[in-house]
Amino acid sequence: MAVFTGIWVPLITPFAQGEVDHAALRRLVARYRQAGVAGLVALGTTGEPSTLSEVEQDAVLATVLAAAEGLPVVAGLSGNDPAAMLPRLRQLGTLPLAGILVPAPYYVRPSQAGILQFFTTLADASPHPLVIYDIPYRTGVRLEIPTLLALAAHPNIKAVKDCAGSLDSTLALVRDGRLAVLAGDDLQMFNNWCLGGQGAIAATAHVRTEEFVAAWRAIQAGRLAEGRAAYLRLVPWIQAAFMEPNPAPVKYVLAREGLIQNALRPPMLPVSAESAARLDTLFAS
Repeated sequence: MAVFTGIWVPLITPFAQGEVDHAALRRLVARYRQAGVAGLVALGTTGEPSTLSEVEQDAVLATVLAAAEGLPVVAGLSGNDPAAMLPRLRQLGTLPLAGILVPAPYYVRPSQAGILQFFTTLADASPHPLVIYDIPYRTGVRLEIPTLLALAAHPNIKAVKDCAGSLDSTLALVRDGRLAVLAGDDLQMFNNWCLGGQGAIAATAHVRTEEFVAAWRAIQAGRLAEGRAAYLRLVPWIQAAFMEPNPAPVKYVLAREGLIQNALRPPMLPVSAESAARLDTLFAS
């Protein structure tokens, strides 16, 4: 479990002229490695994996793993048919990954028993530990507390990305102690840490990364006032980062810094002119 702690960046996928920009991706990975993050997530929601072919996904993973230079990397894998997901899961098992981030089956809205069976099937087959991605506003289904605690008993399920927006779920998981609880709702990360969470998988940590790392380290060291002040300085950016669907605001700011091109794949679009002006004002100060 110890690997699933600290600040993790769920990497965007940079594009240039319609193709994956691997040079920019390598630069980003080096930047976050040097900033002191605990790990990276490739092909999570922020990476727009639904618009990437399997060949492109493989190439992204290869680039990230090579540039990470030993920094832990988790790969995202989603679907609603576990049988169809198993070949990809086994393929990912050949890579030196720290884990696989898996959300509940989306769209089909299975019962809690079906969700339990889904994750158990994948965890039984996975050569790498599973990180449960609890994000009901994307999948359409909640992972109820009894389901989460039942999954915590599986020896190959090690952590949860907590995006449920439920204090009861967070408290139950922290008190249970078997899973590392990583905040996935960026505005809730400070609350999560103070309750005993182990870190965050935070899209907003693409920007001002060192400040996120410093806030986390202060809380871990018991320096509450310092950690709170550091987090509060980040709040305006965290709020602005979700004024339009992720990762459009993140990509705009990274492009503004000259790190990537401001390009997304449809149906995702770059931020509007109004949002761009708000971000320009925020980062001009």
